[in-house]
Amino acid sequence: MKKEHRIKRSDEFSRVFNEGFSVANRQFVIYVLPKEGQDFFRVGLSVSKKIGNAVTRNRVKRLIRTFFQEHEQAISGERDYVIIARKPAADMTYEQVKGSLWHVCKKAKIIQPKVRAHK
Repeated sequence: MKKEHRIKRSDEFSRVFNEGFSVANRQFVIYVLPKEGQDFFRVGLSVSKKIGNAVTRNRVKRLIRTFFQEHEQAISGERDYVIIARKPAADMTYEQVKGSLWHVCKKAKIIQPKVRAHK
């Protein structure tokens, strides 16, 4: 994921938390902040020490990043997203993480419907 597609600074996280809306399931919480004039989406990750040791936390972050890279075309741009991992995410496989994130993204209505090609 490119640096310009990441949320890193504390004030950027705070803005998404305070001005955006959130959607959650048992494994993840997604905060969404619409940003007019931004051609791409940005992602910030928050994985607490409650999740596990550094190896576990980094693995969860890597799985989340992989999901967003694989589904980059389907996810709405012009928005900032902050994803918070909850404890059950630590024991999940990539397929489970993918299913859970897809579910919460659909709940947040950030997955763009596929445009069917005309024959």
